[in-house]
Amino acid sequence: MRNLKRYIWISTIAVIIAATAIMAFCVFFDQAVLVRKSTIYRLKTDEKVVALTFDDGPSPLWTPQVLDELKKAGIKATFFMIGKHVEQYPEIARRVAREGHDIENHGYDHKVMIYYKTDELKKEIDETEKVIKDVTGRTTKYFRPPKAWLNDTEKQKVKDMGYGVVLWSLNSKDWVTFHDKQITSFIARHIKPGDIILFHDSGGVFSTEGGDRSQTVKTIPRLVKRLEEKGYKFVTVSELLSGKF
Repeated sequence: MRNLKRYIWISTIAVIIAATAIMAFCVFFDQAVLVRKSTIYRLKTDEKVVALTFDDGPSPLWTPQVLDELKKAGIKATFFMIGKHVEQYPEIARRVAREGHDIENHGYDHKVMIYYKTDELKKEIDETEKVIKDVTGRTTKYFRPPKAWLNDTEKQKVKDMGYGVVLWSLNSKDWVTFHDKQITSFIARHIKPGDIILFHDSGGVFSTEGGDRSQTVKTIPRLVKRLEEKGYKFVTVSELLSGKF
């Protein structure tokens, strides 16, 4: 009995340590670094241009607030939208399009796609493309996989479909709900010309909808001011990759 209790105690401690390590890994390490091969994650340029991107929307609560701040700042951004959310909140998606921001493909319901069959992957992207086209009139040309995960075969399939696979070079980790001052300070310290910066306009740690994006909203004016003082210009992903800035 004593040995059993000792085993249970040691096992419990081991599970706690492992869970803590996994959480720390997720919070402080950007897993996208592991799958950047054969993707677009920044532009090599000497021009001080950067692209803000927002994933997981549209959200009826947070996307309008993000749009308000972008409008005040006088900049355009890129929204990688979930097809299901576009269906649920079409007017929000239309507002994004109406205000001149890029709209791109983030899959239909935010499932990790690393083990998808190629026909399943195609269906996921095609459904999202159709929804976005029907609602906003926009045709998407870039795809960002949920959680960044795609294997090499899937990356090639996406390219064969005519899409560029776009990740990011700087991760705001705003889903962790870091303070806006912390997010701004981190990005300002690491910013380089041609960076693509990841934010979210919906979702939380365990969901793709809702969450608390208040710090994201607060970060926008602070970050724009900080980077513009450094001489940076904000562009959309399509502008960045086309060199039209």
